[in-house]
Amino acid sequence: MWHARATRNSGSSLIRGARLRIAWAVAAIAAALLQTAPAMATPLAASDVPDYANPAAWLCRPDQPTDACGRSDQNAVILRADGSTTVERFRADPKAPVDCFYVYPTVSRDPGGNASMKVEQEEIAVINQQFARFGAVCRRFAPLYRQVTLSALHANIRGTPIPSDRQMAYDDVKRAWDYYLANDNHGRAVVLVGHSQGSGILAQLVKNEVDGKQVQRQILSVILAGYRLQVPVGKDVGGDFKAIPLCRAVGQVGCAINFSSFRADSPPAPDAKLFGASAGPGLEAACVNPAALAGGDAPLHAYLGAGAEMVTASGEQQGPWTNPSKSINEPFVEVPSLLSAECRSEGNHNFLAITIHPTPSGKRTNVIVGDVIIDGRKLPDWGLHRIDVNLTMGNLIDVVRAQAKTYLATKR
Repeated sequence: MWHARATRNSGSSLIRGARLRIAWAVAAIAAALLQTAPAMATPLAASDVPDYANPAAWLCRPDQPTDACGRSDQNAVILRADGSTTVERFRADPKAPVDCFYVYPTVSRDPGGNASMKVEQEEIAVINQQFARFGAVCRRFAPLYRQVTLSALHANIRGTPIPSDRQMAYDDVKRAWDYYLANDNHGRAVVLVGHSQGSGILAQLVKNEVDGKQVQRQILSVILAGYRLQVPVGKDVGGDFKAIPLCRAVGQVGCAINFSSFRADSPPAPDAKLFGASAGPGLEAACVNPAALAGGDAPLHAYLGAGAEMVTASGEQQGPWTNPSKSINEPFVEVPSLLSAECRSEGNHNFLAITIHPTPSGKRTNVIVGDVIIDGRKLPDWGLHRIDVNLTMGNLIDVVRAQAKTYLATKR
C-alpha cells in the first residue's frame, strides 16, 4: 500500500517538476522578449565593445558579397496541391534603392548568458530563414550582437539560471545602428526588421532613437514579428510608439507592422501573458496582417524551410511535402492556396490567425509544423512563433517593394 502511494506521489512530483520547468522557460524567454533593457547599466570595458567599423562584426553588409546573406541559397520550389512543382530562382537586386537593417532572434548556443561575436551556424541559418530574401528589395545590413543566449534560457528551464545582460545586447545593436547611420546610410530610406528578441531590441531602439526624431523621416517601416507592440485600444498610434502609426494601406510609409501568429483553431488562452496580450489598462497588442494591411483574411505567400531546422525555438520537423513522398532539392517551399491569415481579437488578445485550407485528395501535404515544443510539451501560448517570418515572407517583401515605390516617387 505504501509502495503504491509512493509511486503515485513520485509520478505527481515528476509531472509537477515538468510543469515547473516549462513555467520557468516561459517566464525566462518572456523576460528576454518583452522586457526593455534596464535604465542603468554597468559600462562595458573598451576592449569588450564590438567595433562595427570591422566587417567581421556584421553578418550582412552590401560591401561584403560573400557574407551570410551573399552565401544564402534562397531558391524555392513552388509546390501545388496536385503535386506539380516549379522552381523559383532568387536574385538579389544589386541596385536596390532602399536599405534593410535586421536584428535576429534568440539563436545562439554559446555556453554563457550572452553570445560571443563569433559567427556560428545558428546565426547563418537564421539569416537564411528570415532575412536574406529581403535582398530582392533592399541593401541588407545585419549586425552581430551579444544577445541573450539559448543556453541562458535552457539554464532557466533546468532551474539553474546563469547571468545574462539584456542591456549589453541592446547597446551592441544601438552601436551598430549609429555606425550604419554615420557611415552607410547617406540619406537612404531604411526598413527595420526584427523577430522575437530582435524585435524587442528594435522596439526599444525605435522608442529611444527614432520615434519623433529627425531620422524618422527616413523610416519606410518597422517590422516587428513575434512581438507585442502596444497601442491604445482601438487606435493605430500611441502607446509604445508616439509618432509612428501602424501600417494600414499598401504603399504607406513611416509605419509599423507587428504580429504574432497562432493557428486559427488554437488561439492564445485568455490568461496568456505573452504574445498578443495587453501590457496594461487601455492598451492592446497591435496586429497588422502583412497579407492585408487594411484588414481581413488574405492568402499568405509563405517561404517554408524545406529541410533546414527552424532556429528560433525547439519543435517538430516538417514531414514529407508530397504523397507519395518525393525529394525537394531547393531550401524553400512555397505552398500556394494552402495558407491564409487574418488579425483576430479573442478575449484580451490580438493575433494573426493562420488557417490551413487542405486539399483532401491532393498530393501536397496539409500539415505545417511551427509550434514551440519544450521538454516534449507544446507551449500553446507561443503559437507558431517558430515560423512567424517564414509564413509572411513573400507578403513582407511585397509590402517593402510598395513602400519603396511610394517613397521614391515622393522624393522625386
